[in-house]
Amino acid sequence: MDKIVIFGNGEIGELAEYYFRTDSEYEVVAFTADDEYVKSDTFCGLPLIKFQDVTEIYPSDSYKMFIALSYSSMNKDRAEKYYKAKELCYDLVSYISSRCTFLTEIPIGDNCFILEDNTIQPFVRIGNNVTLWSGNHIGHGSRIENHCFISSHVVISGNVQMKPYCFIGINSSIRDSITIEKSTLIGAGSIVMKNTIEKGVYIQPRATVSEKNSDEIKI
Repeated sequence: MDKIVIFGNGEIGELAEYYFRTDSEYEVVAFTADDEYVKSDTFCGLPLIKFQDVTEIYPSDSYKMFIALSYSSMNKDRAEKYYKAKELCYDLVSYISSRCTFLTEIPIGDNCFILEDNTIQPFVRIGNNVTLWSGNHIGHGSRIENHCFISSHVVISGNVQMKPYCFIGINSSIRDSITIEKSTLIGAGSIVMKNTIEKGVYIQPRATVSEKNSDEIKI
């Protein structure tokens, strides 16, 4: 088994360790994080070391790495650590859940995190450092470029092009054959029917509270 070090000692780091441990051919041997986030010597029962020391203890010729960070700063924080790990010559591994329906024959990029119940149809292309949380549909021929984060139960129809650094909120729907421009933010429950603009923010109105109490309404 290839041995890996996970960058990130937060919630996503904890989840990544679980998924790699229970459903992959990789062995997680340690965690690393920036100095200010290292408050103890262990995390999830494994060694936790400062990132500045990682090459001395877990050199890149013997260990691989996974960057387990969220979508903060429109994925730029995760991308920054991705490129720093690359500069240190680490191979960055990807995780694809065995419970994912993965039908494309095109290899995905590195440092991807694809969780259970995703349906990835034929001819889909997925770039580097892409997160697909659970339960999404990625339609045939669509292209997800680098450093994107797609949360849960998103429907991306066929032949969509999604450019880098996008965030797609839960229960969103994207119609076929359109382009999601770079750094687009699509909020939860949004329906996108035409090309977006770069750095555009697309949100649905939020639910409002009725003047009636629930015991006044017949259902």
